[in-house]
Amino acid sequence: MVSKVKPYKNSDLGKKEQVIQMFDNISGDYDGLNRVISFGIDIQWRKKVVKLVEKTNPKSILDIATGTGDLAIALAKTNANKIIGLDISSGMLDIGKQKIIKKELQETIEMVLGDSENMPFEDNTFDAITVAFGIRNFETLEKGLSEILRVLKPNGIFVILETSVPTKRPYKQGYKAYTKYILPVIGKLFSKDRSAYAYLSESASVFPYGDALNNILTEIGFINVKDFPQTLGVATIYTSTKK
Repeated sequence: MVSKVKPYKNSDLGKKEQVIQMFDNISGDYDGLNRVISFGIDIQWRKKVVKLVEKTNPKSILDIATGTGDLAIALAKTNANKIIGLDISSGMLDIGKQKIIKKELQETIEMVLGDSENMPFEDNTFDAITVAFGIRNFETLEKGLSEILRVLKPNGIFVILETSVPTKRPYKQGYKAYTKYILPVIGKLFSKDRSAYAYLSESASVFPYGDALNNILTEIGFINVKDFPQTLGVATIYTSTKK
């Protein structure tokens, strides 16, 4: 999928390199800004993801684009034997590792530096795979999803949590105004990297959601694809499985 989003900062870099640079730059601010931008509702969305995964009793979980590890840490409640958090930003992973040590989850959660579009795992490795607010940063969406399908075990569950756009008035207009005008201002006030949150808001507004993303997942080869809009449609949880 070709990105419609303007380059983050340096147009001489590819999208992947720009994403690495961006998240390294904002890693120290990321958790706090997430709470502010989502009014803390993102915590509840992650809890719903955990419940969906927990129902499948997974032994091994991969959390892609794990960032600072919020979802990976929450997934420890599933009692999985092993959870791997994968991310291309070493800065984000460093913050996550500190959080994992603080919660004494080092035996369960391993943070791995790696590319979601070329993962260092064997075929059919994980019982469950999750990605929260990360797939819109894939350089090539279809390639990343194909890699996820490859490393997911047959009958395994794949859960996506991603931003979406409300479809009903007046929420649609309110969301567009918030992401276009307010979110970048918040980023400028609280983050040293002013370009990052302008990029994140724009990428959220143009990324496929609902039926559009369902269709892409189906084309890649996932089955039982379902979507569950959250909070008036500002985010959506997608679930699917592998034959």
